[in-house]
Amino acid sequence: MKKLFLGNEAVARGLYEAGCRVISSYPGTPSTEITEFAATYDEMYSEWAPNEKVACEVAIGASMGGARAFSAMKHVGLNVAADPLYTASYTGVNGGLVIAVADDPGMHSSQNEQDSRHHAIASKIPMLEPADSAECLAFTKRAFELSEEYDTPFFIRLCTRISHSRSLVETTDRAELPLKEYVKNPAKNVMMPAMARGRHVFVEKRMKALADFAETCDLNRTEYYDTSIGIIASGASYQYAKEALGENASYLKLGMVNPLPVKLIEDFAAKCDKVYVVEELDDIIETHCRKFGISVIGKELFPLTGELSQAIVAKKILGEEKNTLSLKDEIPVRPPVMCCGCPHRGLFYALKRENVFVSGDIGCYTLGSQPPLSAIDTCVCMGASVSGLHGFNTARGAEQAKKAVAVIGDSTFIHSGITSLIDIAYNKGISTIVILDNSITGMTGHQQNPTTGYTIKGDPTAAVSLEKLVQAIGIHRVRVVDPYDLKETQEALKEELAVEKPSVIIARRPCALLKYVKHKPSLKVDREKCRSCKACLRIGCPAISMKDGKAVIDHTQCVGCGLCEDLCKFGAIVGGEADK
Repeated sequence: MKKLFLGNEAVARGLYEAGCRVISSYPGTPSTEITEFAATYDEMYSEWAPNEKVACEVAIGASMGGARAFSAMKHVGLNVAADPLYTASYTGVNGGLVIAVADDPGMHSSQNEQDSRHHAIASKIPMLEPADSAECLAFTKRAFELSEEYDTPFFIRLCTRISHSRSLVETTDRAELPLKEYVKNPAKNVMMPAMARGRHVFVEKRMKALADFAETCDLNRTEYYDTSIGIIASGASYQYAKEALGENASYLKLGMVNPLPVKLIEDFAAKCDKVYVVEELDDIIETHCRKFGISVIGKELFPLTGELSQAIVAKKILGEEKNTLSLKDEIPVRPPVMCCGCPHRGLFYALKRENVFVSGDIGCYTLGSQPPLSAIDTCVCMGASVSGLHGFNTARGAEQAKKAVAVIGDSTFIHSGITSLIDIAYNKGISTIVILDNSITGMTGHQQNPTTGYTIKGDPTAAVSLEKLVQAIGIHRVRVVDPYDLKETQEALKEELAVEKPSVIIARRPCALLKYVKHKPSLKVDREKCRSCKACLRIGCPAISMKDGKAVIDHTQCVGCGLCEDLCKFGAIVGGEADK
């Protein structure tokens, strides 16, 4: 039966059809929906893990136990998971083990633009790269088969455009596979040096066998049309090239991008007058070709940053400017802002009032760096706000610590903030940490986490108490505030910053977009009382604007949080019907 699937949805269907049993992931755009779709199949166990390292270890354990297992993450999540995966390359598998990693060329929702193919090469784990939803499904199933055949984990590399684009797929029934027998084998599974040395030899032999496989497998294919131009590409880059050039070029489409073939590329290049390597981000394929003396044109034409497009390919290879549709009118830039009623807004307003250094982290609250709040100074990676602040304060001294805080979300704290806070407590740091507890994993689209009390399927479960956890770490100054209450929040910040002891403030208020959150009636501006002072604009709420010199509140957006009401010294903001 043919269906129109997102790439991520097709991967989930591939897991189902392949007989996968165990799925453990951490949400990260653009990979998140794989696990969400997988959780709709009752035949598979699915979970959100605290972080990508844990998720991969769960999948590795399930594989050792004889089940086909899977984990999904975004590219920066693979950095977190690298520790177990590099060694899982040595242990190999029992049941098939597949890891999906979604890169983000153009950084639509990421703090960097790394190319995950480097991890595949460094870890000596083979990698497949689908170019549409049909291949997402087919390659997922094939990865499990090859994983078990070659005794290795397998990567599937996605990117934002493949994950979030739809195309037709053909679905089939699920393969009901029995658990493979577990056989005790320390030489294979216990990676202490004496055993690991032997497994490294195995890995090198395995990669040679896979390289031979890459030469003739159906995952890589050639398409010959006009041989004056030859294109070597994979994934989304193949789609861009094919759409831009059509039958004016011939193509070597690589479905396996690690290890790469040599003879196949040589034979293709020999049949084409001029060969271009079209790939997003780094010159992985291009470097491979040059290593073996194959003449290609690559990054001297195509950028090392950002996404490619049909227009870029056509311009660089054919010198043609593709006609594109555009609007006659200029569309105003829409800057990223926190939602109306976002509980983080009050906290960042308070931080700005205190004029402190703010060590930031990954999540919705990173938008606190944007005007008019402009409250965040740094953002590196998940958990870095806490440990980064400890380093900052250690370098600059106790007086600086009274003018610096770290902010981190509830899910991010569980992901990577706990060990950082332990570092502060253990080493007698004096930093102040603010946990922004909005009761959900927000930026990736409202996934449950260990603090919410619900599993991925919405079933009630044990919830981590942030207060008790922080106290157990060794932080004795812990207090909870409502970020809608500006006075309470301001006072808490002042008091905790003044004390030369480590402290944690939990700013607790559910995300305004959660379905169960009941909003107050929208507010309005009494135009007679409005003095046009623009104090209400300082919180950066998208529901507030100026019209004819007076503040106006859009009742279709306002959730009645009351922050602007607190800021208005003239009592011009009140409850009632919307402004006209």
